[in-house]
Order: sequence, then C-alpha cells, then structure tokens
Amino acid sequence: MVRVLVPSGALGLGWDQIALERGLAAKPDLIAIDGGSTDSGPAYLGRGESKYSRASTKHEWGALINAREQAGVPLVIGTSGTCGAGSAVDWLVSITEEILQESGLSAKIAILKSDQPAERVKSALRSGRLVPLSPAPDLDQEDIAACTNIVALAGVEQITQALETGADIVIAGRTTDTAIIAALPLAQGCHAGAAWHGAKIGECGALCATNPLSGVLLIDFDNRGFTVTPLGDGAHATPHTVSAHMLYENSDPFILYEPGGHLDVTGAKYKALDERRVRVEGSEWVPSDYYTVKLEGARISGYQTVLMVLLRDAHYIANIDRWCADILRKCRAKVKDRLGLPDEAFEIELRQIGRNATLGTLENKSGSPVEVGVMGIVTAESQELASEIGKFLNPYLLHHPLTKGEEVPTFAFPFSPAEIDRGPAWAFAINHIMTLDDPMEAFELSVREISHG
Repeated sequence: MVRVLVPSGALGLGWDQIALERGLAAKPDLIAIDGGSTDSGPAYLGRGESKYSRASTKHEWGALINAREQAGVPLVIGTSGTCGAGSAVDWLVSITEEILQESGLSAKIAILKSDQPAERVKSALRSGRLVPLSPAPDLDQEDIAACTNIVALAGVEQITQALETGADIVIAGRTTDTAIIAALPLAQGCHAGAAWHGAKIGECGALCATNPLSGVLLIDFDNRGFTVTPLGDGAHATPHTVSAHMLYENSDPFILYEPGGHLDVTGAKYKALDERRVRVEGSEWVPSDYYTVKLEGARISGYQTVLMVLLRDAHYIANIDRWCADILRKCRAKVKDRLGLPDEAFEIELRQIGRNATLGTLENKSGSPVEVGVMGIVTAESQELASEIGKFLNPYLLHHPLTKGEEVPTFAFPFSPAEIDRGPAWAFAINHIMTLDDPMEAFELSVREISHG
C-alpha cells in the first residue's frame, strides 16, 4: 500500500492544521500539493510569476517543509508558482532555501523544469509532432516566437525520475494535476487505473468531500483500488462527491487523458466504507501507442486601459444595451477619424457588471438590478495608444444621453482619473500536444543539496 497526503488543493489556499496533523499521524509515504494552474488566465504564465503572495507562500511552504521533516517522507509540488515557468520554479527554490536556512534544516532538492525553447516547439510544428487541442488558435512560427513562456505538462515519468534521485523535496515546473500524486503509487506497483483515478480525485484536496475548505485528504493506493479519506472535521467523502470529481475541469465523466495514455473509469465502483471514507475499484489505465505532453504558451496580445462608470438611473438601466451600443458606435468612429486608425488597430469593449457580465448570452437567470457598473476595456498595440483611446471613451461614459432631446446625464466614476492603465494584456497562444520519443527529452532535472545546522 502507498499512502499519499494532500494538504490542500493548491499552495496558497491554506488548510485545516488539525486535519494536517491527523494526516501526519497516519504516517503517509508522500506529501503532495499542487502549486497552481491556468485557472487564473494567461498573465501568470506570460509573466512567469505566481499569483500568490510571497509571504503567504513562504508561510505555507515552510509549514509543509516542517511536516515533511516530521514525517520523513518526500514532499512534492507541481506547477510551482501558479504557472510552472522556470522563473516561478526558481522563485520557489529561493523561498525553500530561505526557509531551510532560517530553520537550520538540510534537504536534498530535485528541481524539474518544464520550459520549452521556441526552437524545439517550432521544430515540432514543422515535423507534424504538434497537434492542436480544440479550440486552440491557429499557430505559426511567429506565434511561437512571440510567446514569452512555453511550458510542457510533466507526467508521472518525470516526477518518478525526480523521486528516484532520493530527493527530500521535489519542486517541479508545470505538471498535470494528477502526476505528483500518481507517480509514487505507480512506481511502487499499485494498480495503474487506481493510481491515476485516485490522483484525479485527490488533485484538489478535500474538494471531493462535503467540507472542501478543510483541504486535507488522505489517499491509500493498493493493487486493486484506492480509498479516499478526508481528514477535516465535518468532511465526509461519499460515492457521489468522489465520482462527481471526474467532471472537475474535465468534460468527460469517464475518460481522462494524461501523458502516455488515458484513464477509463467506466467500470469503476464506488463504495462507502463508513460515513467518512469511500473505496473505489474497477478503474483502468489504457496506454497509448506514443507519448505526448500538452504545451501551454502565452504572449502579449496588446496593452489595455480600463474605465469604470456606475449607473443608477432606472431609465438608463432599462435601456443599457442601447446606451452601450450607441457609445461604442460613436466612440469607435471618433477614434478612427481623429487618430486615423483602422478597425484592427484597437478594440473597445463595454461590459455590464451586474448584468450578465460573467456569462453573457449564456446567462439563464433574470433579475432587475438597482445599479449596473459598465467597464470599458480598451486594447491597442501600445499603452500610449490605449491610454489615448481611453480618454476618447471617458466623456461618453460620464455624460452620454440616450437621445438628443434628453437632459445630459452625469454618472459616477469610482476613480479619478477614470482611466487606469493595465499594461500588457496576455493571451494563450499555444494549447497543443507534442509527441516525444523520450519522456525526459523536453524536461530538465537537477539536484541541489542544501546543508544547515
């Protein structure tokens, strides 16, 4: 049996400390935690930065390093620094060194980097080893060159090699969410389907339980299946909560694709062992004929200036679609006329905050808001141009009447100046899979010994 302790869905989200202590008392073989994902958009990958504060990260990571010291087992983190870029890995390594020095601890650290040089990706594109994932944008050599960071998602093969170095701590770049949990059970001969399925269920900690904010989850793997045990007070795994997690960030409730194959849970059986634990058997791992990794790449798509105005007048709220459409038409025309710009040189959006701003036309609920915020977003090829166009938009948002015969209204700007320069706007440019001859050929593994005390 292999026992994996997952403290939380991601480093930076926190956990129930009492639950973590219960997990340590259960003598796990591995502590595994995710460092992030693409959930928060492309900017973190494009910039190669974490979205979490350094102070918060250091606090939680330090607690897990101490937990690892107490348990005497490896500590593994994947997708370090939210995005998994090399700079984010280096950032977490520096925090780790700082924690070890301040604590007087020594550790062997395996560092796995997932960065992809542009030339490697260009070569894969030319040779037909790069396949788009829907709805990936069109990709050419210039798009690849424009990416500030490109990463490959490591699987269990790369994490296994990192563990085989004898490392106390594994700090990995971009990985699949499952790889850091599944690697050790697979290496120890546990059932392959169970290893992958249990890793999927455990990727977000106690999210598969009735008290998801408790964070801490224990997963026992063996040669037939796996058992899920949430450790927080009031946290209970049920066949429903466990099976439902296959749909988390996955469009198919039965199939999950990973490097080297896919997980098929069509035949999985979920059994409640008691009010807290669930046993799962019957999952299958299906190897593929070739080894692929997913690539993610981000580039600057322009520069942005944003404005916000608040409307409370019932007349304008009732006619807000018409008001926004009129502003967009007139402002765009003025920008083109006075700056001599073509349509493709800039973009102006008006998003109604409080009225279908999240789902747009997909919204299936209705209501009557008292007030609506309208956020103007200007995107252009430079910050200077975006700022200039933002000043064109400003008077429309403040005073634009619905008709010529109406009194000129005045709405509310929450900020002065109203224009806020956001800087670069980022977009995902690469969402493809790349075929590898060797699972390690796209990854860099190094080991660092740190001694204190």
